[in-house]
Amino acid sequence: MDLHRNFLLARRLLFLAGCAAAGTLSAQVNLQSPVVAGERAGLKLQRPEIYRAGWIDLNKNGVKDPYEDPAQPLAARVEDLLQRLTPAERIGQLEQVLLPKTSTGPEAALVAAGGFGSFLGAAPDPGLRNQLQRVAVEESRLGVPLIFGFDVIHGFRTTFPIPLGLSCAWDPALLERIETAAAAEAAAAGIDWAFAPMVDIARDPRWGRIAEGNGEDPYLGGLLAAAAVRGFQGADFGQPGRIAACLKHYVGYGAAEGGRDYNTTEIGLPTLRNVYLPPFKAGVDAGAATVMSAFNCLNGVPASGNRFTLTTVLREQWGFAGFVVSDWESVGELIHHGYAADRAGAAATALAAGVDMEMVSTTYRTELPALLASGRVPAAVVDEAVRRILRVKFRKGLFDRPYTAAPAQPDRAAAIALAREAAARACVLVKNDRGILPLRPGGTVALIGPLADNQAELLGCWNALGDAKEVVTLRAGIVAALHGTEFHRAQGCSLTGDDRGGIAEAVVAAKKADVVILALGEPLLWSGEANFRSDLGLPGRQQELFDRIAATGRPIVTVILAGRPLAIPTVLAKSAAVLVAWHPGVQAGAGIADVLTGAVPPSGRLTTSWPRSVGQLPVHYNHLNTSRPFGDYKDGPRDPLLPFGFGLTYTKFAYGPTKLSAAALAPDGAIEATVALRNAGAQAGTEVAQLYLRAHACSAGARPIRELKGFQRVTLAPGESKDVTFRLTPHDLGCWTVDGAWVVEPGRYGLVIAPDSASGEMVDFTLQP
Repeated sequence: MDLHRNFLLARRLLFLAGCAAAGTLSAQVNLQSPVVAGERAGLKLQRPEIYRAGWIDLNKNGVKDPYEDPAQPLAARVEDLLQRLTPAERIGQLEQVLLPKTSTGPEAALVAAGGFGSFLGAAPDPGLRNQLQRVAVEESRLGVPLIFGFDVIHGFRTTFPIPLGLSCAWDPALLERIETAAAAEAAAAGIDWAFAPMVDIARDPRWGRIAEGNGEDPYLGGLLAAAAVRGFQGADFGQPGRIAACLKHYVGYGAAEGGRDYNTTEIGLPTLRNVYLPPFKAGVDAGAATVMSAFNCLNGVPASGNRFTLTTVLREQWGFAGFVVSDWESVGELIHHGYAADRAGAAATALAAGVDMEMVSTTYRTELPALLASGRVPAAVVDEAVRRILRVKFRKGLFDRPYTAAPAQPDRAAAIALAREAAARACVLVKNDRGILPLRPGGTVALIGPLADNQAELLGCWNALGDAKEVVTLRAGIVAALHGTEFHRAQGCSLTGDDRGGIAEAVVAAKKADVVILALGEPLLWSGEANFRSDLGLPGRQQELFDRIAATGRPIVTVILAGRPLAIPTVLAKSAAVLVAWHPGVQAGAGIADVLTGAVPPSGRLTTSWPRSVGQLPVHYNHLNTSRPFGDYKDGPRDPLLPFGFGLTYTKFAYGPTKLSAAALAPDGAIEATVALRNAGAQAGTEVAQLYLRAHACSAGARPIRELKGFQRVTLAPGESKDVTFRLTPHDLGCWTVDGAWVVEPGRYGLVIAPDSASGEMVDFTLQP
């Protein structure tokens, strides 16, 4: 036995020495036992002698158990540990609870007994997290570590623009950089796992959670979902500075009836397969570690009890190997949906459907012991859920590096600079009459509106540990950018409510100015979870304020700061310029000022269609044709106020006709679509050339009148031209059947390269049999 033990020790040390010499192990990982990591994290460990021997556990008089040995294959470690867990400890792994305020409460006792597998919450530093982790690692029977999750939606310590704003940059690489920075900050505070990205397709701006996603298009949404996963996880989410990603909310949550959060969704299978599922599949294909099941009832079956979506699609068809966590109490809420009769039924249904970990509600903890004893829930179902959770914990490195040390903090200055870049890139210029923008120093500017000098509201919903005191206001950004300009400041009215006492003062300020910058929008808590609206106009007296300022005849540059598309036709019509800046985050004013002054030319494009009124909804671009595709409303047009993909620059781009390399596409061939793009203006600018496709007939189900299939960001100097080319293969023409098969049908197709979803003339080609 001694010879065997010494052999294993020698082999392990030689392996580690070789890795160190080759540079394949970081200094943080090399020979670092849990006790060393704990001491570096500032913990007073209770049983250091257990780990002091490194890879040899002296208390066991032999080599560590297989699950404790990093040299063992992942599957072997998981299976070894699973077999050692008691039924109660297995159930404990399925439970996630809120992070307590201290490490000495009843939660700690349950952790020591193996009663919890995860905590939800965050603190500015990892101290509390490490104390609770110490209980799990040192005081529980087998030392199974906890995993700590938190909503890292658009930054952690540094707040970036809301996701809907970030999507308007049409730049997956930018989003990947942002999520990399957010992951580094979250990991330094002890977060292992982000409840992000949210990849729900949202077609109704009344729904407040449209702010958290990437808009209405599944193609762009899929690219951004994959980029966010790569940003959070890197090549290995077990490495320092990386955290596990969680795709949410699976699935169909964004189609809530009436825009009312948590509401029922009815989605036909062709639409589910081709619109709502693709961003999730893109995230799974990118390696997302986890998925979160949604609140909504989908076609009569709650998402957190839906075996078709959670098992048939996610695991059997897509091969997802991570684990599924429920959204907050959504397992217990199967009872509210009328799908489960009681708590036992909710637990049995959700677990059988494929929900591995229950967030906050406790039906698994309280009901599974009896369900297992009666045979209503087979032990194999519980084991498989535990297996999936353990697999992620091992991949995260929690068994080998359970504690978050106190390393050098992430580069805060770099994160702030990135936030400023992102705030500018998220802006979408939707009107600019007579070239009023960019603004130049000098003259007189009236800065008016309830959001012109506000800090807190610009952070946006779900702002994690963002600090409102650090937000650069619009006033601060504009004043810093326009040196030598005389400013007049007036609030005009409150953000909500009936306060109009300052409107007269604002009118006076406007009359003194050469140009008015009017900052309007909605509060951060009018978007996000449980914040839905029945009207999409400006809240409070803001429309009245706008109308009074417009009546002065002074040119108005309106900056819209909101968490959703708004129905503001009068504002668009009467403003000289309109810049949609969303809720831009900590560098709001600096980023917006960069765009308004031309330091950063606008290049954002809308990822949602903007309605003229609520009565138009839904008004997304990628709708199906009708049998009689004509006719407007009696009181207005049917087309949106602003189409998907729309956005202006400070120059003008001219598109030639779309040309195809061939009139027919062979089954094993490719076709190229090209457009001549010319900068016809006097300034350099960046255009987002967009490729749209239409299948004129499809037996698997009618296809939308246009579908985004590609885009290119093209920067041209004044007078410069470039041929922009896209290459398509037959696979690019396909769609999903209701059974989940990708099919490509021969026939006639249309294609156009255009600046937005409402422009350009399609040219037809044929896909040969």
